[in-house]
Amino acid sequence: MSASPLRSLLHRFFPFLAVLGSVTALGIGTSWAKHLLFPVVGAQGTTAVRVGFSALLVLLLWRPWRWHLSRADARAVMLYGAALGGMNLMFYMSLRTLPFGLAVAIEFAGPLAVAIWSSRRAVDFVWVALAIAGLGMLLPLGLNGSTLDPVGVFYALGAAVFWGLYIVFGKRAGHLHAGHSVSLGLLVAALVVVPVGVVHAGAALLSPAVLLIGVAVAAVSSAIPISLEMMALKRLPKEAFGIMISMEPAVAALVAMALLGEHLSVVQWLAIGCIMAASMGSAMTAARPAAADRAAPQAA
Repeated sequence: MSASPLRSLLHRFFPFLAVLGSVTALGIGTSWAKHLLFPVVGAQGTTAVRVGFSALLVLLLWRPWRWHLSRADARAVMLYGAALGGMNLMFYMSLRTLPFGLAVAIEFAGPLAVAIWSSRRAVDFVWVALAIAGLGMLLPLGLNGSTLDPVGVFYALGAAVFWGLYIVFGKRAGHLHAGHSVSLGLLVAALVVVPVGVVHAGAALLSPAVLLIGVAVAAVSSAIPISLEMMALKRLPKEAFGIMISMEPAVAALVAMALLGEHLSVVQWLAIGCIMAASMGSAMTAARPAAADRAAPQAA
């Protein structure tokens, strides 16, 4: 194959490869955090280190002080960042007792609910039914034989709520440059979760090993995914990006199986498939936005 057709092929598939790279990097970084940091500083300390260093890296990358921020925009960014911090803290708390892939699948209920609520069309009942079927296979309701820890499920559902709020508040700051809103949002998120981590882990957060691993986790699970998603979003409409990002639960489960030895049952894989199908279907049937409209990147 000559250079020109190869270049054309790479250009065509670059958005898919970028999104795949993003969710894979996110999965690897989160798996490292669970394996290496949880035993030392707990879920709260891990969240503090990951979000704190992510905020620092993204602030240095985008230097948001270069842009003007009105009072109304500052309020929107504060709500957006607080929701981002709550989402990260709840998600990492859920990982103490839930397999990574299942926690991601449950968390997906948040953005899916926001997407369906904003549409309210007849076809959305199909995606609601698929999502309910998937969650019904996972939630410990006493009817389906689920062995998942109820506390872990509660935290994952809390992360879903905060993810939904993150999307709602993020739209209010959507007119800002993505680097501006994401960097300031991560700063607010760090202000929310770092004190929680300090109270829980104390001086252990200052261990050289924890700090070194924290920087690596922040780079792999935040800086790299954000950069790849922003590059993909320049070439994709909102609904196409939504379809591609829906593979995250499956990728997370596969990464966790490889790095953490977390093996899922057939029913649990089926549940992930139902939730992914609901997310993809919702994205495919969403009303097509204006050409300039793009989804906000998943900050963390």
